[in-house]
Amino acid sequence: MRVLDNLDPVWLEQLQRQWLADPDSLPADWQAFFAGFALAGDGERLVPEAGDRCHSCSLKQSGVQSLLYRYRDLGHLLACTDPLSPCALQHPLLDLAEFGLDDTDLDTVFTSRRFYRESATLRDILATLRATYCHSIGVEFMHLANPQERQWLIDRMEPNRNLPTLDQDERLALLRRLQEAALFEAYLHRKYPGQKRFSLEGGETLIVLLEQAIGRAAGLGVTEVVLGMAHRGRLNLLANILGKPLANIFAEFADNLPQAFVGDGDVKYHKGYAADRDFPGGHRVHVTLAFNPSHLEVVNPVVEGKTRARQDQRGAAGRRQIMPVLVHGDAAFAGQGIVAETLNLSQLAGYGTGGTIHVVLNNQIGFTTLPQDARSTRYATDVAKMLMVPIFHVHGDDPEAVTQTARLAAEYRQTFGRDVVVEIVCYRRHGHNEGDEPYFTQPGMYDRIKARPPVHRLYATQLQEAGTPAALVVAGEAAVNARLEAAQAQAPDPSVAAGFTGDWSGVHRGYATVKVATGVARAQLLALGQHLAELPPGFMLHPKVAALLDRRQASIASGSGLDWGTAEALAFASLLQEGTSVRLSGQDSGRGTFNHRHAILHDQQSAATCLPLAGLAQGGAAFAVFDSMLSEYAVLAFEYGYALASPTALVLWEAQFGDFANGAQPVIDQFIASGESKWDRSCGLVLLLPHGYEGQGAEHSSARIERFLQLCGEDNLLVTYPSTPAQMFHLLRRQVRQTFRKPLVVFTPKSLFRHPACVSALDELASGWFREILADAADYQQISRVLFCTGKIYYDLVSERTAQGVSDMAIIRIEQLYPLRADLLREALAPLAQARHFAWVQEEPANMGAWEFLRRALTDVVGHELQYVGRPTAAAPAVGSHHQHGDEQRRIIEAAFQRP
Repeated sequence: MRVLDNLDPVWLEQLQRQWLADPDSLPADWQAFFAGFALAGDGERLVPEAGDRCHSCSLKQSGVQSLLYRYRDLGHLLACTDPLSPCALQHPLLDLAEFGLDDTDLDTVFTSRRFYRESATLRDILATLRATYCHSIGVEFMHLANPQERQWLIDRMEPNRNLPTLDQDERLALLRRLQEAALFEAYLHRKYPGQKRFSLEGGETLIVLLEQAIGRAAGLGVTEVVLGMAHRGRLNLLANILGKPLANIFAEFADNLPQAFVGDGDVKYHKGYAADRDFPGGHRVHVTLAFNPSHLEVVNPVVEGKTRARQDQRGAAGRRQIMPVLVHGDAAFAGQGIVAETLNLSQLAGYGTGGTIHVVLNNQIGFTTLPQDARSTRYATDVAKMLMVPIFHVHGDDPEAVTQTARLAAEYRQTFGRDVVVEIVCYRRHGHNEGDEPYFTQPGMYDRIKARPPVHRLYATQLQEAGTPAALVVAGEAAVNARLEAAQAQAPDPSVAAGFTGDWSGVHRGYATVKVATGVARAQLLALGQHLAELPPGFMLHPKVAALLDRRQASIASGSGLDWGTAEALAFASLLQEGTSVRLSGQDSGRGTFNHRHAILHDQQSAATCLPLAGLAQGGAAFAVFDSMLSEYAVLAFEYGYALASPTALVLWEAQFGDFANGAQPVIDQFIASGESKWDRSCGLVLLLPHGYEGQGAEHSSARIERFLQLCGEDNLLVTYPSTPAQMFHLLRRQVRQTFRKPLVVFTPKSLFRHPACVSALDELASGWFREILADAADYQQISRVLFCTGKIYYDLVSERTAQGVSDMAIIRIEQLYPLRADLLREALAPLAQARHFAWVQEEPANMGAWEFLRRALTDVVGHELQYVGRPTAAAPAVGSHHQHGDEQRRIIEAAFQRP
């Protein structure tokens, strides 16, 4: 304000009035000046009134407007949200002097069109702002780009000073929720001392927040909620939000729940559950808690994927009807990159879910790490500002403030279809788990925690002081304890959380080797090919793309020379025509990294797009292909979640290069490979991983076949390396036509997309099935040497065999590496009884690829150890020199044809 001291206030006021009447009549710098003072009210008029109102100084009026803006913007800095620390009483940026005001102005009346009252004294304005923004709720919302969203929040916070309107029954209901949360934990602590439960004690208002948010959302059209969270408070949420039988929870602690799982099972604080909840007004909501490993935030995109799948199944209304809710820890929300990746997905066309309610349970500590050592930002939630969404910081021991933020969050999500963040600032009454000793590292903090009564007692005292009879409080606690004791005597229900129900009821457990006929009639394939060649009138393709599609159509019409992209397109097309939805996503998946797919066509003049496959969908099916953001971790997890909720659809994720799946290893290890064993939840997700040694260096050659095979056991994965377009056609169709669902890993080609020998005939697609083992030999009676291989190197071996005119060598391709069909291998070897020499040939180093995994099985089938032909063991998957690669590749082929 001091820079204006030398300006005539009358002239300045006239200038302001001119700006209000016609902003463009002033130079740009003055327009910006006056706009800056009006930001808080989006341009409200500052007009002095009669009586004791300020006539002489429009600068004071502007100062009041700046004060309004500053409190809305920075009031959270004074908010009293930490139960363990004293509240700050002032902040220099909010001092009256900062706005050209002082105590003599407190009883002066100012006006503002955007304030909830048309006029008020400065004293009343300050009281409203401090109560709204500096009490138990701190709000960050002035960074929102949309002024309508800002004003919507202002209109719902300032008139009621950001407090909910609650009657006595509602307050007693809040108390009952807090008692249920607290006494559940206390009961477990008494009955099962020393067992890990990751207690919610210190953060019990999470139960209030979820109850209030889901209940309010139910009244606004939400019929289903998908929840994701890590382990802290999970058991409490299962018991008190989803209503999982207490008898089952207690039986899990006692480890006496017979047949509680199929497979290996998991610890109790990783398990999911689903239930229907009824809320006032006759609203029923189906609430699902996703299973989650200890990898904390990895469940976030899984929940988003499950939500999106269910929304897509509902159609246009799905976004409003199905809502995701994610519960985070403060250290994980700030520290794990998957959080930012998930936030980035929220506004993307292929991955948005109409807004997620993010709840950050701020323990004010990681395991033993304090915030100043865990993040570089003021708040754990600062990463969420990337979305320009509201962030509420709320006192964890104020259940009414928590209720207010929960309701606002649900209303905002339903109104604007965007994410919203609520941070409950609380604490852990125990350490990281109940066996940990927090005094080792944070003695001061735990002195304060030890001295603090639990929130249900604090709130009971507050209600009693307001007139609630103490007998009601005592009766509430007695009822909760009685229910807990009664559940202890009940027998558990072994059907709880059973898998393969609902949409999955028609899917069988277990792997089966039954042949699945996946051929499509020749006439149908010809018709599909014709449709794929049809474009909108005047659609201008790039000449190279036009030539590719012409070749594709010609090969279908002639019935020969079908390449990989053609077979894949026909597989998708036939499934869509049969009523099966197809969803494919990944980096550059619309075109295909190697220019083989072109599922999305682009007009070279108008930039319009065309998806020929989409027009083939029938029976409610849909085709979707999305170029994902540059992430493997979140996108693969999203697609896993999508596939979990889509048992009848073909859901595929494609890596740009196969080894890029490294970036999503936690998803592969902890969900894809082990989810069925741990949680009895199957998934038919397909991973397309380009693989092949073409001299492109260590990072663009290997999809790390060996890593996937190391994860194989109990028939948990299907790991394949198809070598022909027809095989790929049948493999994709088999994935949704077989009676069971297993994640399918497909090592796809790169150079083979255009290899002249890597083609198939239309008749190969018209009949048959995916063949796990392929054998070829010119004359079985002459065979003396058998080469086993998989994938691309087969073409090098065939080329060399032809060049040398070798007739006594058979090549057997293992197209499905796991589960290995040893029975089909023996069948293929039966006509080759006279063969004496057997070798395994691969491009990869000996410590990589399929060799070490298949070695014992091949020895069992053949009857003795095989010769290994391939690169020697290495630290990196491939060399960086194209010349050196060529030398190594030639040596492999030469060694394959040398007789021992």
